[in-house]
Amino acid sequence: MIHSSELDIALSELSEAPRWLVGYSGGVDSTVLLHLLKHWCTLHPGAPALAALHVNHGLQCEADGWQQHCAEVCDVLEVPLITCSVQVPARGSEANAREARYGVFSANLQPGDVLFLAHHLDDQVETFFLRLMRGAGVEGLAGMPRQRQLGAGQLCRPLLGVSRENIEAYACRHNLAFVTDPSNSGAADRSFLRQQVLPLLSERWPAYRTSVARAAGHMQAVAALLPDAPTTVFSALGDPGIGLAELQEMGQGPARCIRAWLRAQGLQAPDQSQLQEFLRQLSEKAQDAHPRLDCGDYVLACFGDAVYRVPGFGVSAPTQPIALVPGEPCEVPGVGTVSLEPAAGEGLFVVPGERLNLGWRAGGEQCRLCRREGTRSLKRVLQDARIPHWWRDRVPLLYRDEELLAVGDFALCLSSRYRESAAGGEPLWQMRWRRPVTASSD
Repeated sequence: MIHSSELDIALSELSEAPRWLVGYSGGVDSTVLLHLLKHWCTLHPGAPALAALHVNHGLQCEADGWQQHCAEVCDVLEVPLITCSVQVPARGSEANAREARYGVFSANLQPGDVLFLAHHLDDQVETFFLRLMRGAGVEGLAGMPRQRQLGAGQLCRPLLGVSRENIEAYACRHNLAFVTDPSNSGAADRSFLRQQVLPLLSERWPAYRTSVARAAGHMQAVAALLPDAPTTVFSALGDPGIGLAELQEMGQGPARCIRAWLRAQGLQAPDQSQLQEFLRQLSEKAQDAHPRLDCGDYVLACFGDAVYRVPGFGVSAPTQPIALVPGEPCEVPGVGTVSLEPAAGEGLFVVPGERLNLGWRAGGEQCRLCRREGTRSLKRVLQDARIPHWWRDRVPLLYRDEELLAVGDFALCLSSRYRESAAGGEPLWQMRWRRPVTASSD
């Protein structure tokens, strides 16, 4: 039976963190982890502040009920609960849900924070076999790391050496209430392994979990000796990527260079055949071509002189106008958070009580930029600002009636509301656009 004291070494090394967060779904694994950490913190008064983080994916009709369950459990444990709702398209829902979930995790981590996830020994074994069946290399077969960087903080999996059986026994002994996700018993590859393949292995090799975990550990040791990842570059809107020049110059070759970079991002590399085809398209691409590699959990795309990781938007680009009021942030699915905030210098004058509108590129828009001569097409403005093509239909456009006032947070238009400085005590406003986080996952 697992006990919180077994986590002493791992948790003591993380006890200087300002805050501990637990990724809490309400399922048995995360419930046991939350209960263990709460007990450990009770025994160690100097432990960091503990909170739970629940992501409501909205994919099941019971999702809101699960969130309420998490709130009730946290009330009993006296652990603060942070809840975040995301929109995930049904198509490719598992990969999209993971992308959205890790985005929330990354966005909620402040410098030095630690996020604990409840992946256990059986999860690690299943991941090993799934990647083996996809022909993964050393990095993929290394499995999930026990600890790695995530956003401004760290991700830690303290239960990677604990079996599902022991976790369920702990929940039973402590009479813990938890929810059950019906998708866990579906027809996915992981469920096929869990329900049909691995029980057969257990009959023949009862200690197979320990053996597979040891093999994954050997792979991790080898992966640590692989060449360092190339330098990460960023697009104009913050997408991480690799410069094409460095991709060609690094001695280990483009394929190994991309694999090393993905490993550093916490991502599994694509199949060799997919990657080689992508590299062929890169080498032969025309000036305006945009080679793209869809890896399921993430997408790589070429723009300009780099290959970038495209954000997992989850939803189509918006098309309908949205009212925007100064001082009231607006969350736009697939775009991020847009707001009008006080400007320190130049900005836009807004009549008290007036509502402006967010619009979206439809084609043919024109604008006059401040300190630039002549009228320009919106297409040219986006090109000059080096906005990647996957963002262009998602850039928020600020309108007053039919007059374009601003393009995203990077271009003010010479409009009837533009002011170089405030006058007569009137406040000026500027658009702020906080884009979705491009998160790593494993």
